[in-house]
Amino acid sequence: MRLGLIVNPIAGMGGRVGLKGTDGPEMLKKAIELGAKPWAEDRAVDALKVLLPIRDSLTIYTYPHKMGENAAKRAGFNPEVLGSVGEETTAEDTVRAAEDMRRVGVDILLFVGGDGTARDVCRAIGTSLVTLGIPAGVKVYSSVFSASPKAGGELALKFLRGEVSEVIEAEVLDIDEDSFREGRLSVKLYGYLKIPYDSNYIPGGKVPSSHSESYDREAIAAELLEVMERDVIYLIGPGSTTKEVMKALSLDFSPLGVDAILNGELIGKDLNERQIIELISGRKAKVVVTPIGGQGYVFGRGNQQISPEVLRRVGKGNIIIVATRGKLESLRGRPLLVDTGDEALDVELSGYYKVITGYREYTVYKVVPASTLES
Repeated sequence: MRLGLIVNPIAGMGGRVGLKGTDGPEMLKKAIELGAKPWAEDRAVDALKVLLPIRDSLTIYTYPHKMGENAAKRAGFNPEVLGSVGEETTAEDTVRAAEDMRRVGVDILLFVGGDGTARDVCRAIGTSLVTLGIPAGVKVYSSVFSASPKAGGELALKFLRGEVSEVIEAEVLDIDEDSFREGRLSVKLYGYLKIPYDSNYIPGGKVPSSHSESYDREAIAAELLEVMERDVIYLIGPGSTTKEVMKALSLDFSPLGVDAILNGELIGKDLNERQIIELISGRKAKVVVTPIGGQGYVFGRGNQQISPEVLRRVGKGNIIIVATRGKLESLRGRPLLVDTGDEALDVELSGYYKVITGYREYTVYKVVPASTLES
């Protein structure tokens, strides 16, 4: 069995520092200046460790050093290393790596990154190989990604063993980062990749919110305003549902960032992880989040600024989840998901939450680690 591995080492670095992506050298430089740390390699290791039961019959082809070799060795494999890369990797390295995987003829290509990485893979090989994205980027709108690294490893294992045979063409989507930073969401279809499919491992793609639910969002905001406590900092996560409370208070806000309010006043806008920690240090704080589109993630997609350290300081009991009834119905009974990058914290955050769905309307909904999704 042959598996290809490509790791985008800078994927996701902009998330916790509030940059909403690291496309381009200037954004990467800014992310590093703000203290961003790589995490894609760790995500790759988590996925690969699931494949250890077939290590003796599996050859992993990858690119040098941080583009996959390091992760494969850390996971316990002795990979075949192709090509060469410089000190700083580029999108063209990903394209070249994907082309080499096609030349070798891998059975499945795992790529670790976000929508930008998916675009590069799609540009290189189209639907000529079976692929699977391991989520590590800030932007994960495409339908080619597994629910979590471990879910991706499990799905790849089942595919290689012949236990999952269905292969579909899944959409590769991406957004304009400059527009995103200005609060405008513009999603574009770039093509398709072939992926092994099992609904237990592949969540639905994120979709922009529908204006038809505006009444429910206003009702949720009204309820939030009634239950908000004085002298408590409220961290308002991204999303049209959460930001409705900002509109109700006539406050300036970042539609796709994390804002903070205290006693009805804006005290922080478009905050990154460090700024949030400084703001809530020694203060009681609560986090208000909403599930992201059809995937149902409450943490780990689009709100990485609310990091594991932030969540531990806030505490599970101070997490407020809001969602319209339509949003929950679109999940078709699937639980809400968390994928913070900290497995122990994901387990701590699991359980049943009282979700605000309207004015004086609540429902109880289950939250689970994305890594537990399995058949």
